[in-house]
Amino acid sequence: MDAFFVSVERILDPSLEGKPVIVGGDPHGRGVVAACSYEARKFGLHSAMPIRNAFRLCPHGVYLHGHHKEYGRLSREVRNLLEKKLPVVQQTSIDEFYIDYTGCEKIYGHPESFAKTLQQEIKQKLSLPCSIGIGSNKNIAKIASDFKKPQGITFVPHGKEKEFLAPLPVERIPGVGKKTFPVLRARGFRTIGDLANSSPDYLSTLLGKFGTDLWEKANGSGNDLFTLEHERKSISKETTFSEDIVSKPKIEEHLFNLASKIGQLLRNENWQTSTVSIKLRYSDFITLTRAKTLERPTDDDKVIYQTAIDLFRRSYTRRVSIRLIGIHLSNLNHFFEQEFLFEDREILRKKMLRAVMKIRDKYGFSSIKIGKLGSG
Repeated sequence: MDAFFVSVERILDPSLEGKPVIVGGDPHGRGVVAACSYEARKFGLHSAMPIRNAFRLCPHGVYLHGHHKEYGRLSREVRNLLEKKLPVVQQTSIDEFYIDYTGCEKIYGHPESFAKTLQQEIKQKLSLPCSIGIGSNKNIAKIASDFKKPQGITFVPHGKEKEFLAPLPVERIPGVGKKTFPVLRARGFRTIGDLANSSPDYLSTLLGKFGTDLWEKANGSGNDLFTLEHERKSISKETTFSEDIVSKPKIEEHLFNLASKIGQLLRNENWQTSTVSIKLRYSDFITLTRAKTLERPTDDDKVIYQTAIDLFRRSYTRRVSIRLIGIHLSNLNHFFEQEFLFEDREILRKKMLRAVMKIRDKYGFSSIKIGKLGSG
């Protein structure tokens, strides 16, 4: 999907069309850019950059906190549309999907023709722009999908992979990021063709197993296996304070709010967590994380909060103010509700939490609050 968060915002507010739009919150705060429009990218903006830097580069941009519930809803709409047409669909993120077109030529014809029809249908039915890459494996399809953004279609015929890749810069290969790129650049690798013409043994010595994988990708190889069940491995919520905080009660208040929000996310996805982690970033940017594995899985805000508080109180040992705090949940599994003849307090609390979830979904998160510890 092209600039997905921005595209959704433009559906909600058509006046944003053609303007430099940045999703990420307060431009004078200390968060990061979650997404930005192509108009904003012309000023050097990109996702994950500090939002204050974005504001310096593009002070006339439109800065939004975003409507995350709508992003999830429209992502599901895209997936539903794809699954009605094709037998194998793998979702890898909120705005990226792989589809296996093998055998579908007899129904829809040439894949490039089908891609055009699919692109038009997504635009007409959901008002969302997308770009599509077609190739013999996931690596080629991924790179091709980025080739002509926005609203581009790129078809790489089988046997032409290496020729397609050769002139592209090395950073176009998924996985070549901030750490790997300088290493390759320092040794004269500018294009994917340079990697393809190198020795796999040399790249392996330089980068280990990733070096071998890189050489194979540069020569057009890639994974063509599909994982049909897209399991989310973890979820997290963080707060970057507008001013550094040293007060423990204030920090714990923020932890309580984060626990409430992340508990809501768990229940919306019908998940339970077995591991709770906290993240602390001091004003001098030293960051630490601490985790605890629970005796049994939970989706209860109270349990998440109490675990986070315990971790925080044992971890906050420096007399330095806090810049950021976050809660991270991992080891997720699906929640299965079981009916009991006699319902104890724990079962009643689970039902209460799901009632709260429904109220928030309908009227907004702030419409109802759960009290701290045992008071709610």
